[in-house]
Amino acid sequence: MRRWGAVCGRGVVRRIFTCSAGALVWHSAAWAANGSNPEAAASTSAQPSFFDIWNEITDPGGQRSRLEQAGLKFTFRYYGDALGNPWGGVRQGLGYSGRFSAIVDADLEKLAGWSGATFHASMHQIHGPGLSANDVGNLMTVSSVEASSATRLFNLWIEQKLGSDANVRVGQFAASQEFAISEDANLFVNSAFGWPFLSSENLPSGGPNYPEGTTGIRLKVTPNDQLTVMAAIFDGNPAGPGVGDPVLRDPYGVAFRVNDPPLYMAEMVYAYNQGEPAPTEEGANQEDTHGQTSARPPPAASSGSGLPGTVKLGAWFHAGQFADERFNMQGYPLAVFGGVPLQHTGDFAVYGVIDQMLWRVGGDRGLSFFLRATASPSDRNLIGSYFDTGLTFGGPIASRPNDFVGLGLAFGRVSRQAAGYDLDAVAFTGTPMPIRDYEAAIELTYQVQLTKDWWLQPDLQYIIHPGGNVSNPLDPSGVSPIPNAFVAGARTYLNF
Repeated sequence: MRRWGAVCGRGVVRRIFTCSAGALVWHSAAWAANGSNPEAAASTSAQPSFFDIWNEITDPGGQRSRLEQAGLKFTFRYYGDALGNPWGGVRQGLGYSGRFSAIVDADLEKLAGWSGATFHASMHQIHGPGLSANDVGNLMTVSSVEASSATRLFNLWIEQKLGSDANVRVGQFAASQEFAISEDANLFVNSAFGWPFLSSENLPSGGPNYPEGTTGIRLKVTPNDQLTVMAAIFDGNPAGPGVGDPVLRDPYGVAFRVNDPPLYMAEMVYAYNQGEPAPTEEGANQEDTHGQTSARPPPAASSGSGLPGTVKLGAWFHAGQFADERFNMQGYPLAVFGGVPLQHTGDFAVYGVIDQMLWRVGGDRGLSFFLRATASPSDRNLIGSYFDTGLTFGGPIASRPNDFVGLGLAFGRVSRQAAGYDLDAVAFTGTPMPIRDYEAAIELTYQVQLTKDWWLQPDLQYIIHPGGNVSNPLDPSGVSPIPNAFVAGARTYLNF
């Protein structure tokens, strides 16, 4: 077993966590000491807080505020996920996944007189040895921040309004920021609750999905308050052809590929019983996706009697070539005869998403439900079907309306053809081995808002059939699968 404390605390990670921990201790001590003493509380509140000092550092001389008034806004965000698996997985250990983001939003009408146009750019500095890759061995990474260490461009696009009901986006971005997203599922830490696990597993290079943006164009039309229709076309392979980690093929996020077979996406959204939308920070939907957002309050109560909800229906189609999971070009089992896999032209998936408030306690507090399901052809994909579902509660404690608690389940079914490959191998060799079937994740999480721009999120996960029920790489016989894993830890998120 590796030393649990040995992988955290270098460079920027050490500095951020030192400041965060110090601020947490300071706030906790202040609450404990002054909770029953109004005069002491008032005196303590008059002292500069961690974030007062931090804002002075990040906005020297008010320059950043003046630029924002002129139409140029800078935002900085940090996510840190410290997670460990005390039992199960390939081995036990501690992983840390961190991401620092620098984001620029520009109002081109203010800056250059370009009516109805906005500009957005962002970069990520990703660091830390992730738990899934090093210890658990599962497919649905336990941290949605986890990726190979890199400093890379993510977004670079311009969006233009087309009248009052439509806009078009052109440049480099990710489909996972707008398509097939459940707003309620975004509370969770496991990556599967961000963009559907089926899409990230089946598309080349993981598809247009964190940490890979890709070139594309997206049209969004909103004819009324209830209906939104989106359609997009992306380059179909963000990092380009090859094997292994796509981040290593495109380490800086500047491949800007345009010649790969395209990926087409379309989605229709119907929102009902929506009151005034909850206030959101500008640019939030451009960055805080794939399970990497603080949960947002539900819409305020509508004038009608119903509870708010959203239904999404969508699909994607990739025009490239995809290898069969079981048979070669001659139609014989690959596990027995080897050879070149049978090729299929095109791949697709269909999906549906439901976000529904079930019970409103009062104001913005309430219980919500989400369900998302998607499916793809079995012959050319590792994952044939996927669904996730769960419950989230905003404001579980009346005195803390901005906290969230959630319980979620994610389930990915290995395709029949991929499982058939394993059956063929067992029948041919006579050697027992695990047959791939599914991977599932159960997550319980609680998000605490410590201050306006700082969240702490304790998290528990149970991973069933890591890797989809594959052989444990530490078992020389190959007979035993990777054991189910229990994961515990916390996420911290700062916005400044």
